[in-house]
Formats: sequence, C-alpha cells, structure tokens
Amino acid sequence: MNKSNGSHSGQKNNLPWKIAGIFFFAGFLVCVALVCTGSLKKKNAEDTFESLAEQTNNINATVLPDSDNTAGQATDSGEVSIPDQTGIPIPDKTISFQELRENTNADIYAWIYIPETPMDYPVVQHATDNNYYLNHNLDGSTGYPGCIYTENYNRKDFTDPVTVLYGHNMKDGSMFAGLHRYKDTDYMKEHPYIYIYMEDKLYVYEIFAAYEYTSEHLLYDHDYTSAAQFSEYIENIRNVRDMGKVIRDDLEITDDDSILTLSTCISGKAENRFLVQGVLRYEG
Repeated sequence: MNKSNGSHSGQKNNLPWKIAGIFFFAGFLVCVALVCTGSLKKKNAEDTFESLAEQTNNINATVLPDSDNTAGQATDSGEVSIPDQTGIPIPDKTISFQELRENTNADIYAWIYIPETPMDYPVVQHATDNNYYLNHNLDGSTGYPGCIYTENYNRKDFTDPVTVLYGHNMKDGSMFAGLHRYKDTDYMKEHPYIYIYMEDKLYVYEIFAAYEYTSEHLLYDHDYTSAAQFSEYIENIRNVRDMGKVIRDDLEITDDDSILTLSTCISGKAENRFLVQGVLRYEG
C-alpha cells in the first residue's frame, strides 16, 4: 500500500511539470508559426516589388525629341540623354499606373528609380494615416518591408519645395538600405540621379547631399514656401554637423529649386535618420 501511495504521489508531483511542458511547447509552436508567417509575408512583399520592377524595364530606349524637334542619342545601355544640353540619361521604363492601382494598390501614384541600385519601387501615400505604409505592405499585410511612401504633408505632384520619401533600412539591402552607400563620395558621383516617374511626368533630381540627421520632422514645423526659410534650410544642410557627410558644393541651389529628400533609419541609432537629397534638374 505504501508503495502504491508513493507512486500516485510521484505522478501528482510531476503533473504540474507536464502541464507546464505542454504550455511551453504550445507557446514555442505559436512563436515558430508567427516567425514563419512574418517571413512568408516579407518574402511575398519582396517578390511583389521585384516582379513590378521587372515589368517596368524595357529593352529599347525611347528617343525624346528636343526643343528643335531633333532626336536625342540612344545609348547601348538602354538610356537616352535629354537633348537640352543637360546630358542627363533617361532610363527607358514603361509604368502603367492605372494597372498598378487597379491590380496592386490604389495608393500608388509615382515610381522611384536609381539606376544600378536596388531602389526601383512604387511610391504610395495613404489618404489619412501617415504611418500606415511604415508597417504595411502593398497588399495590406502588416510587417516588413513596408513601402516607399510620402506623408500627406506633401502633395502628390512633387511641386512642393521639399518632398520627403520614407523607406526602411532593410538588412538584406532592399528598400532604402542602399542610401547608406552614399556616404562614399565616389558612389555619389557614380549614381548621381534620382528618377521619379509619374503618370504624365518625369522628374530627375541630382544628388547633392548625404548625411546623418536627427529625427526632426522635416515638414511639420517648416514653411519652405518662404524663400527665407528655404534658403536657411539649404544653408543648414551645407553646415550639418556630421563628420561623415558628403556634400557637393559645386551644385548651386536657389530659392526657386525643389528638393527631394530620401529618409531611412540608422542601425543602432533609433533616434537618428540618414538622408540623401537631390535638387530638381529636369521636369518633362
């Protein structure tokens, strides 16, 4: 009888541990499922971006007429120089914004492209929630990589004196992670232009600055329509306190110019941002 009681007592003592083990294992399975689901969402989002980018690239260059109705010169790389003496190459991309809005996401209104970099993405803006695309993908799923987006402080025609695009600094080098490469002066010289395609327009910005900055909101507290504030802002860029900054002093920027700012995070510095900025050089 004593042995029997001891056996039952041992089973009772082990019962809490068995229950705890079951809960632990169940929790482990849930965590694995969440990680797998998050990874799958991220992979699907990345595949979508890659597929969309591939669809916009053409084999042949489009020859743009100049002001004298003569043809520009196409290059072997599928680019054509704007024939207004700027010498800016125009990548030949075909983007059907109507199809993108109907089949992918209704908030797509522009496309950003920097040749020979991973930056080749649609640009979105949510009507009411400025943080929506920080944590949402094109298909509405939550999580990384998010989207390249603007806030509603900016109009969707790139006519503001300062327009800011945001994107995550992804570990795999996608989205706006490539901006950090502009810390290298030679890299900036080799990748000098940002192309913004719209339904009926093309904007080309020449990159003149790359530097680390605070998390100050560049649009909320400033009125860049004021010539004085805009001039002060440009002066502040040139005088920014970042030992690793790359600033092109040879590019003149006036009160009539427009600035495009690309903003991303910095690993290990949650309160800071890395900015790459270009000045509008062509609109057509």
